[in-house]
Parts: sequence; C-alpha cells; structure tokens
Amino acid sequence: MSEHHASLRWIRTGTDFRRGQFSRAHTWTFDGGLTVPASASPGVVPAPWSDPAAVDPEEAFVASLASCHMLTFVWLASRAGFVVETYEDHAVGTLTKNERGIPWISHVTLHPRITWGERTPTTAELDDLHHHAHEQCFIANSVKTTLSVAPAG
Repeated sequence: MSEHHASLRWIRTGTDFRRGQFSRAHTWTFDGGLTVPASASPGVVPAPWSDPAAVDPEEAFVASLASCHMLTFVWLASRAGFVVETYEDHAVGTLTKNERGIPWISHVTLHPRITWGERTPTTAELDDLHHHAHEQCFIANSVKTTLSVAPAG
C-alpha cells in the first residue's frame, strides 16, 4: 500500500528538566515540507511549559479522524450522485481515563455542516453516507476510539 511520514523535533529548554520545568514545544514536519508548531496540551501540561498556540497531539488526533471521515464522505457522496458544495465540521474529542486510570480520547463527535448542490439526500441516505464513511475511513479503522456523527443543523 503506502507509507506516511512525519518528523518531529524537540530541543530541551527550561530551568529544571528533572522537576518537569521544561518546554514541551516542538515541531512536526510532514513529507510535503510543511512544518507545524506542536506542544503538549495546556490542559495536560500548564503554561509556560506548553504552548497554547501550537497544535497538541489530542487536537491532531481529532482533526485526523474528522478529516478522514470528511474525505471518505465526500467521495462516497460523489459516487452516489450528490454534489457537496461545502463541508464544515467542529469535531470534539473527549479525554477520559481508562480502566487503568490512564487518560485516552475515548470518544470523538463530529458535527458536520454540509451544503449540497442541486439534490439533497434524504435523512436515510445521509445516515447511510456517514455510516459507510465511518466504515471506510482509514483512521477510524486504526483506533479504538468511538466515533459518532451529530450533524450540525
């Protein structure tokens, strides 16, 4: 099939590494050349040791699931004869603790808002498109996180 590459780089800065007083800011570089500032989530590691302006792994995970679902959905919609003009989503991931007390993103809810071309699918057709998009999304098939869709108006 294919391989997908990402590189990261972190350099220690801070006052006392052994006491956790160091920056979690780092960069992600993707195979197309884009470099993105990344950091631990400020909800996990408070500032100044995290960078709230950077992308954190939890946000990236949620965005990855939402993006994969959207890409699969619009492809399936095109195959079904529908035209998608716009697709916006405000996905939300929920961090909880598992049975061992370790935090994980247990649930992601997608809130897609879709603008259709000349023909709008019925509720049943829309549900079917989302169901098949979930079944065929590479990322959703790679994780144990529950994914649900709650279309936004």
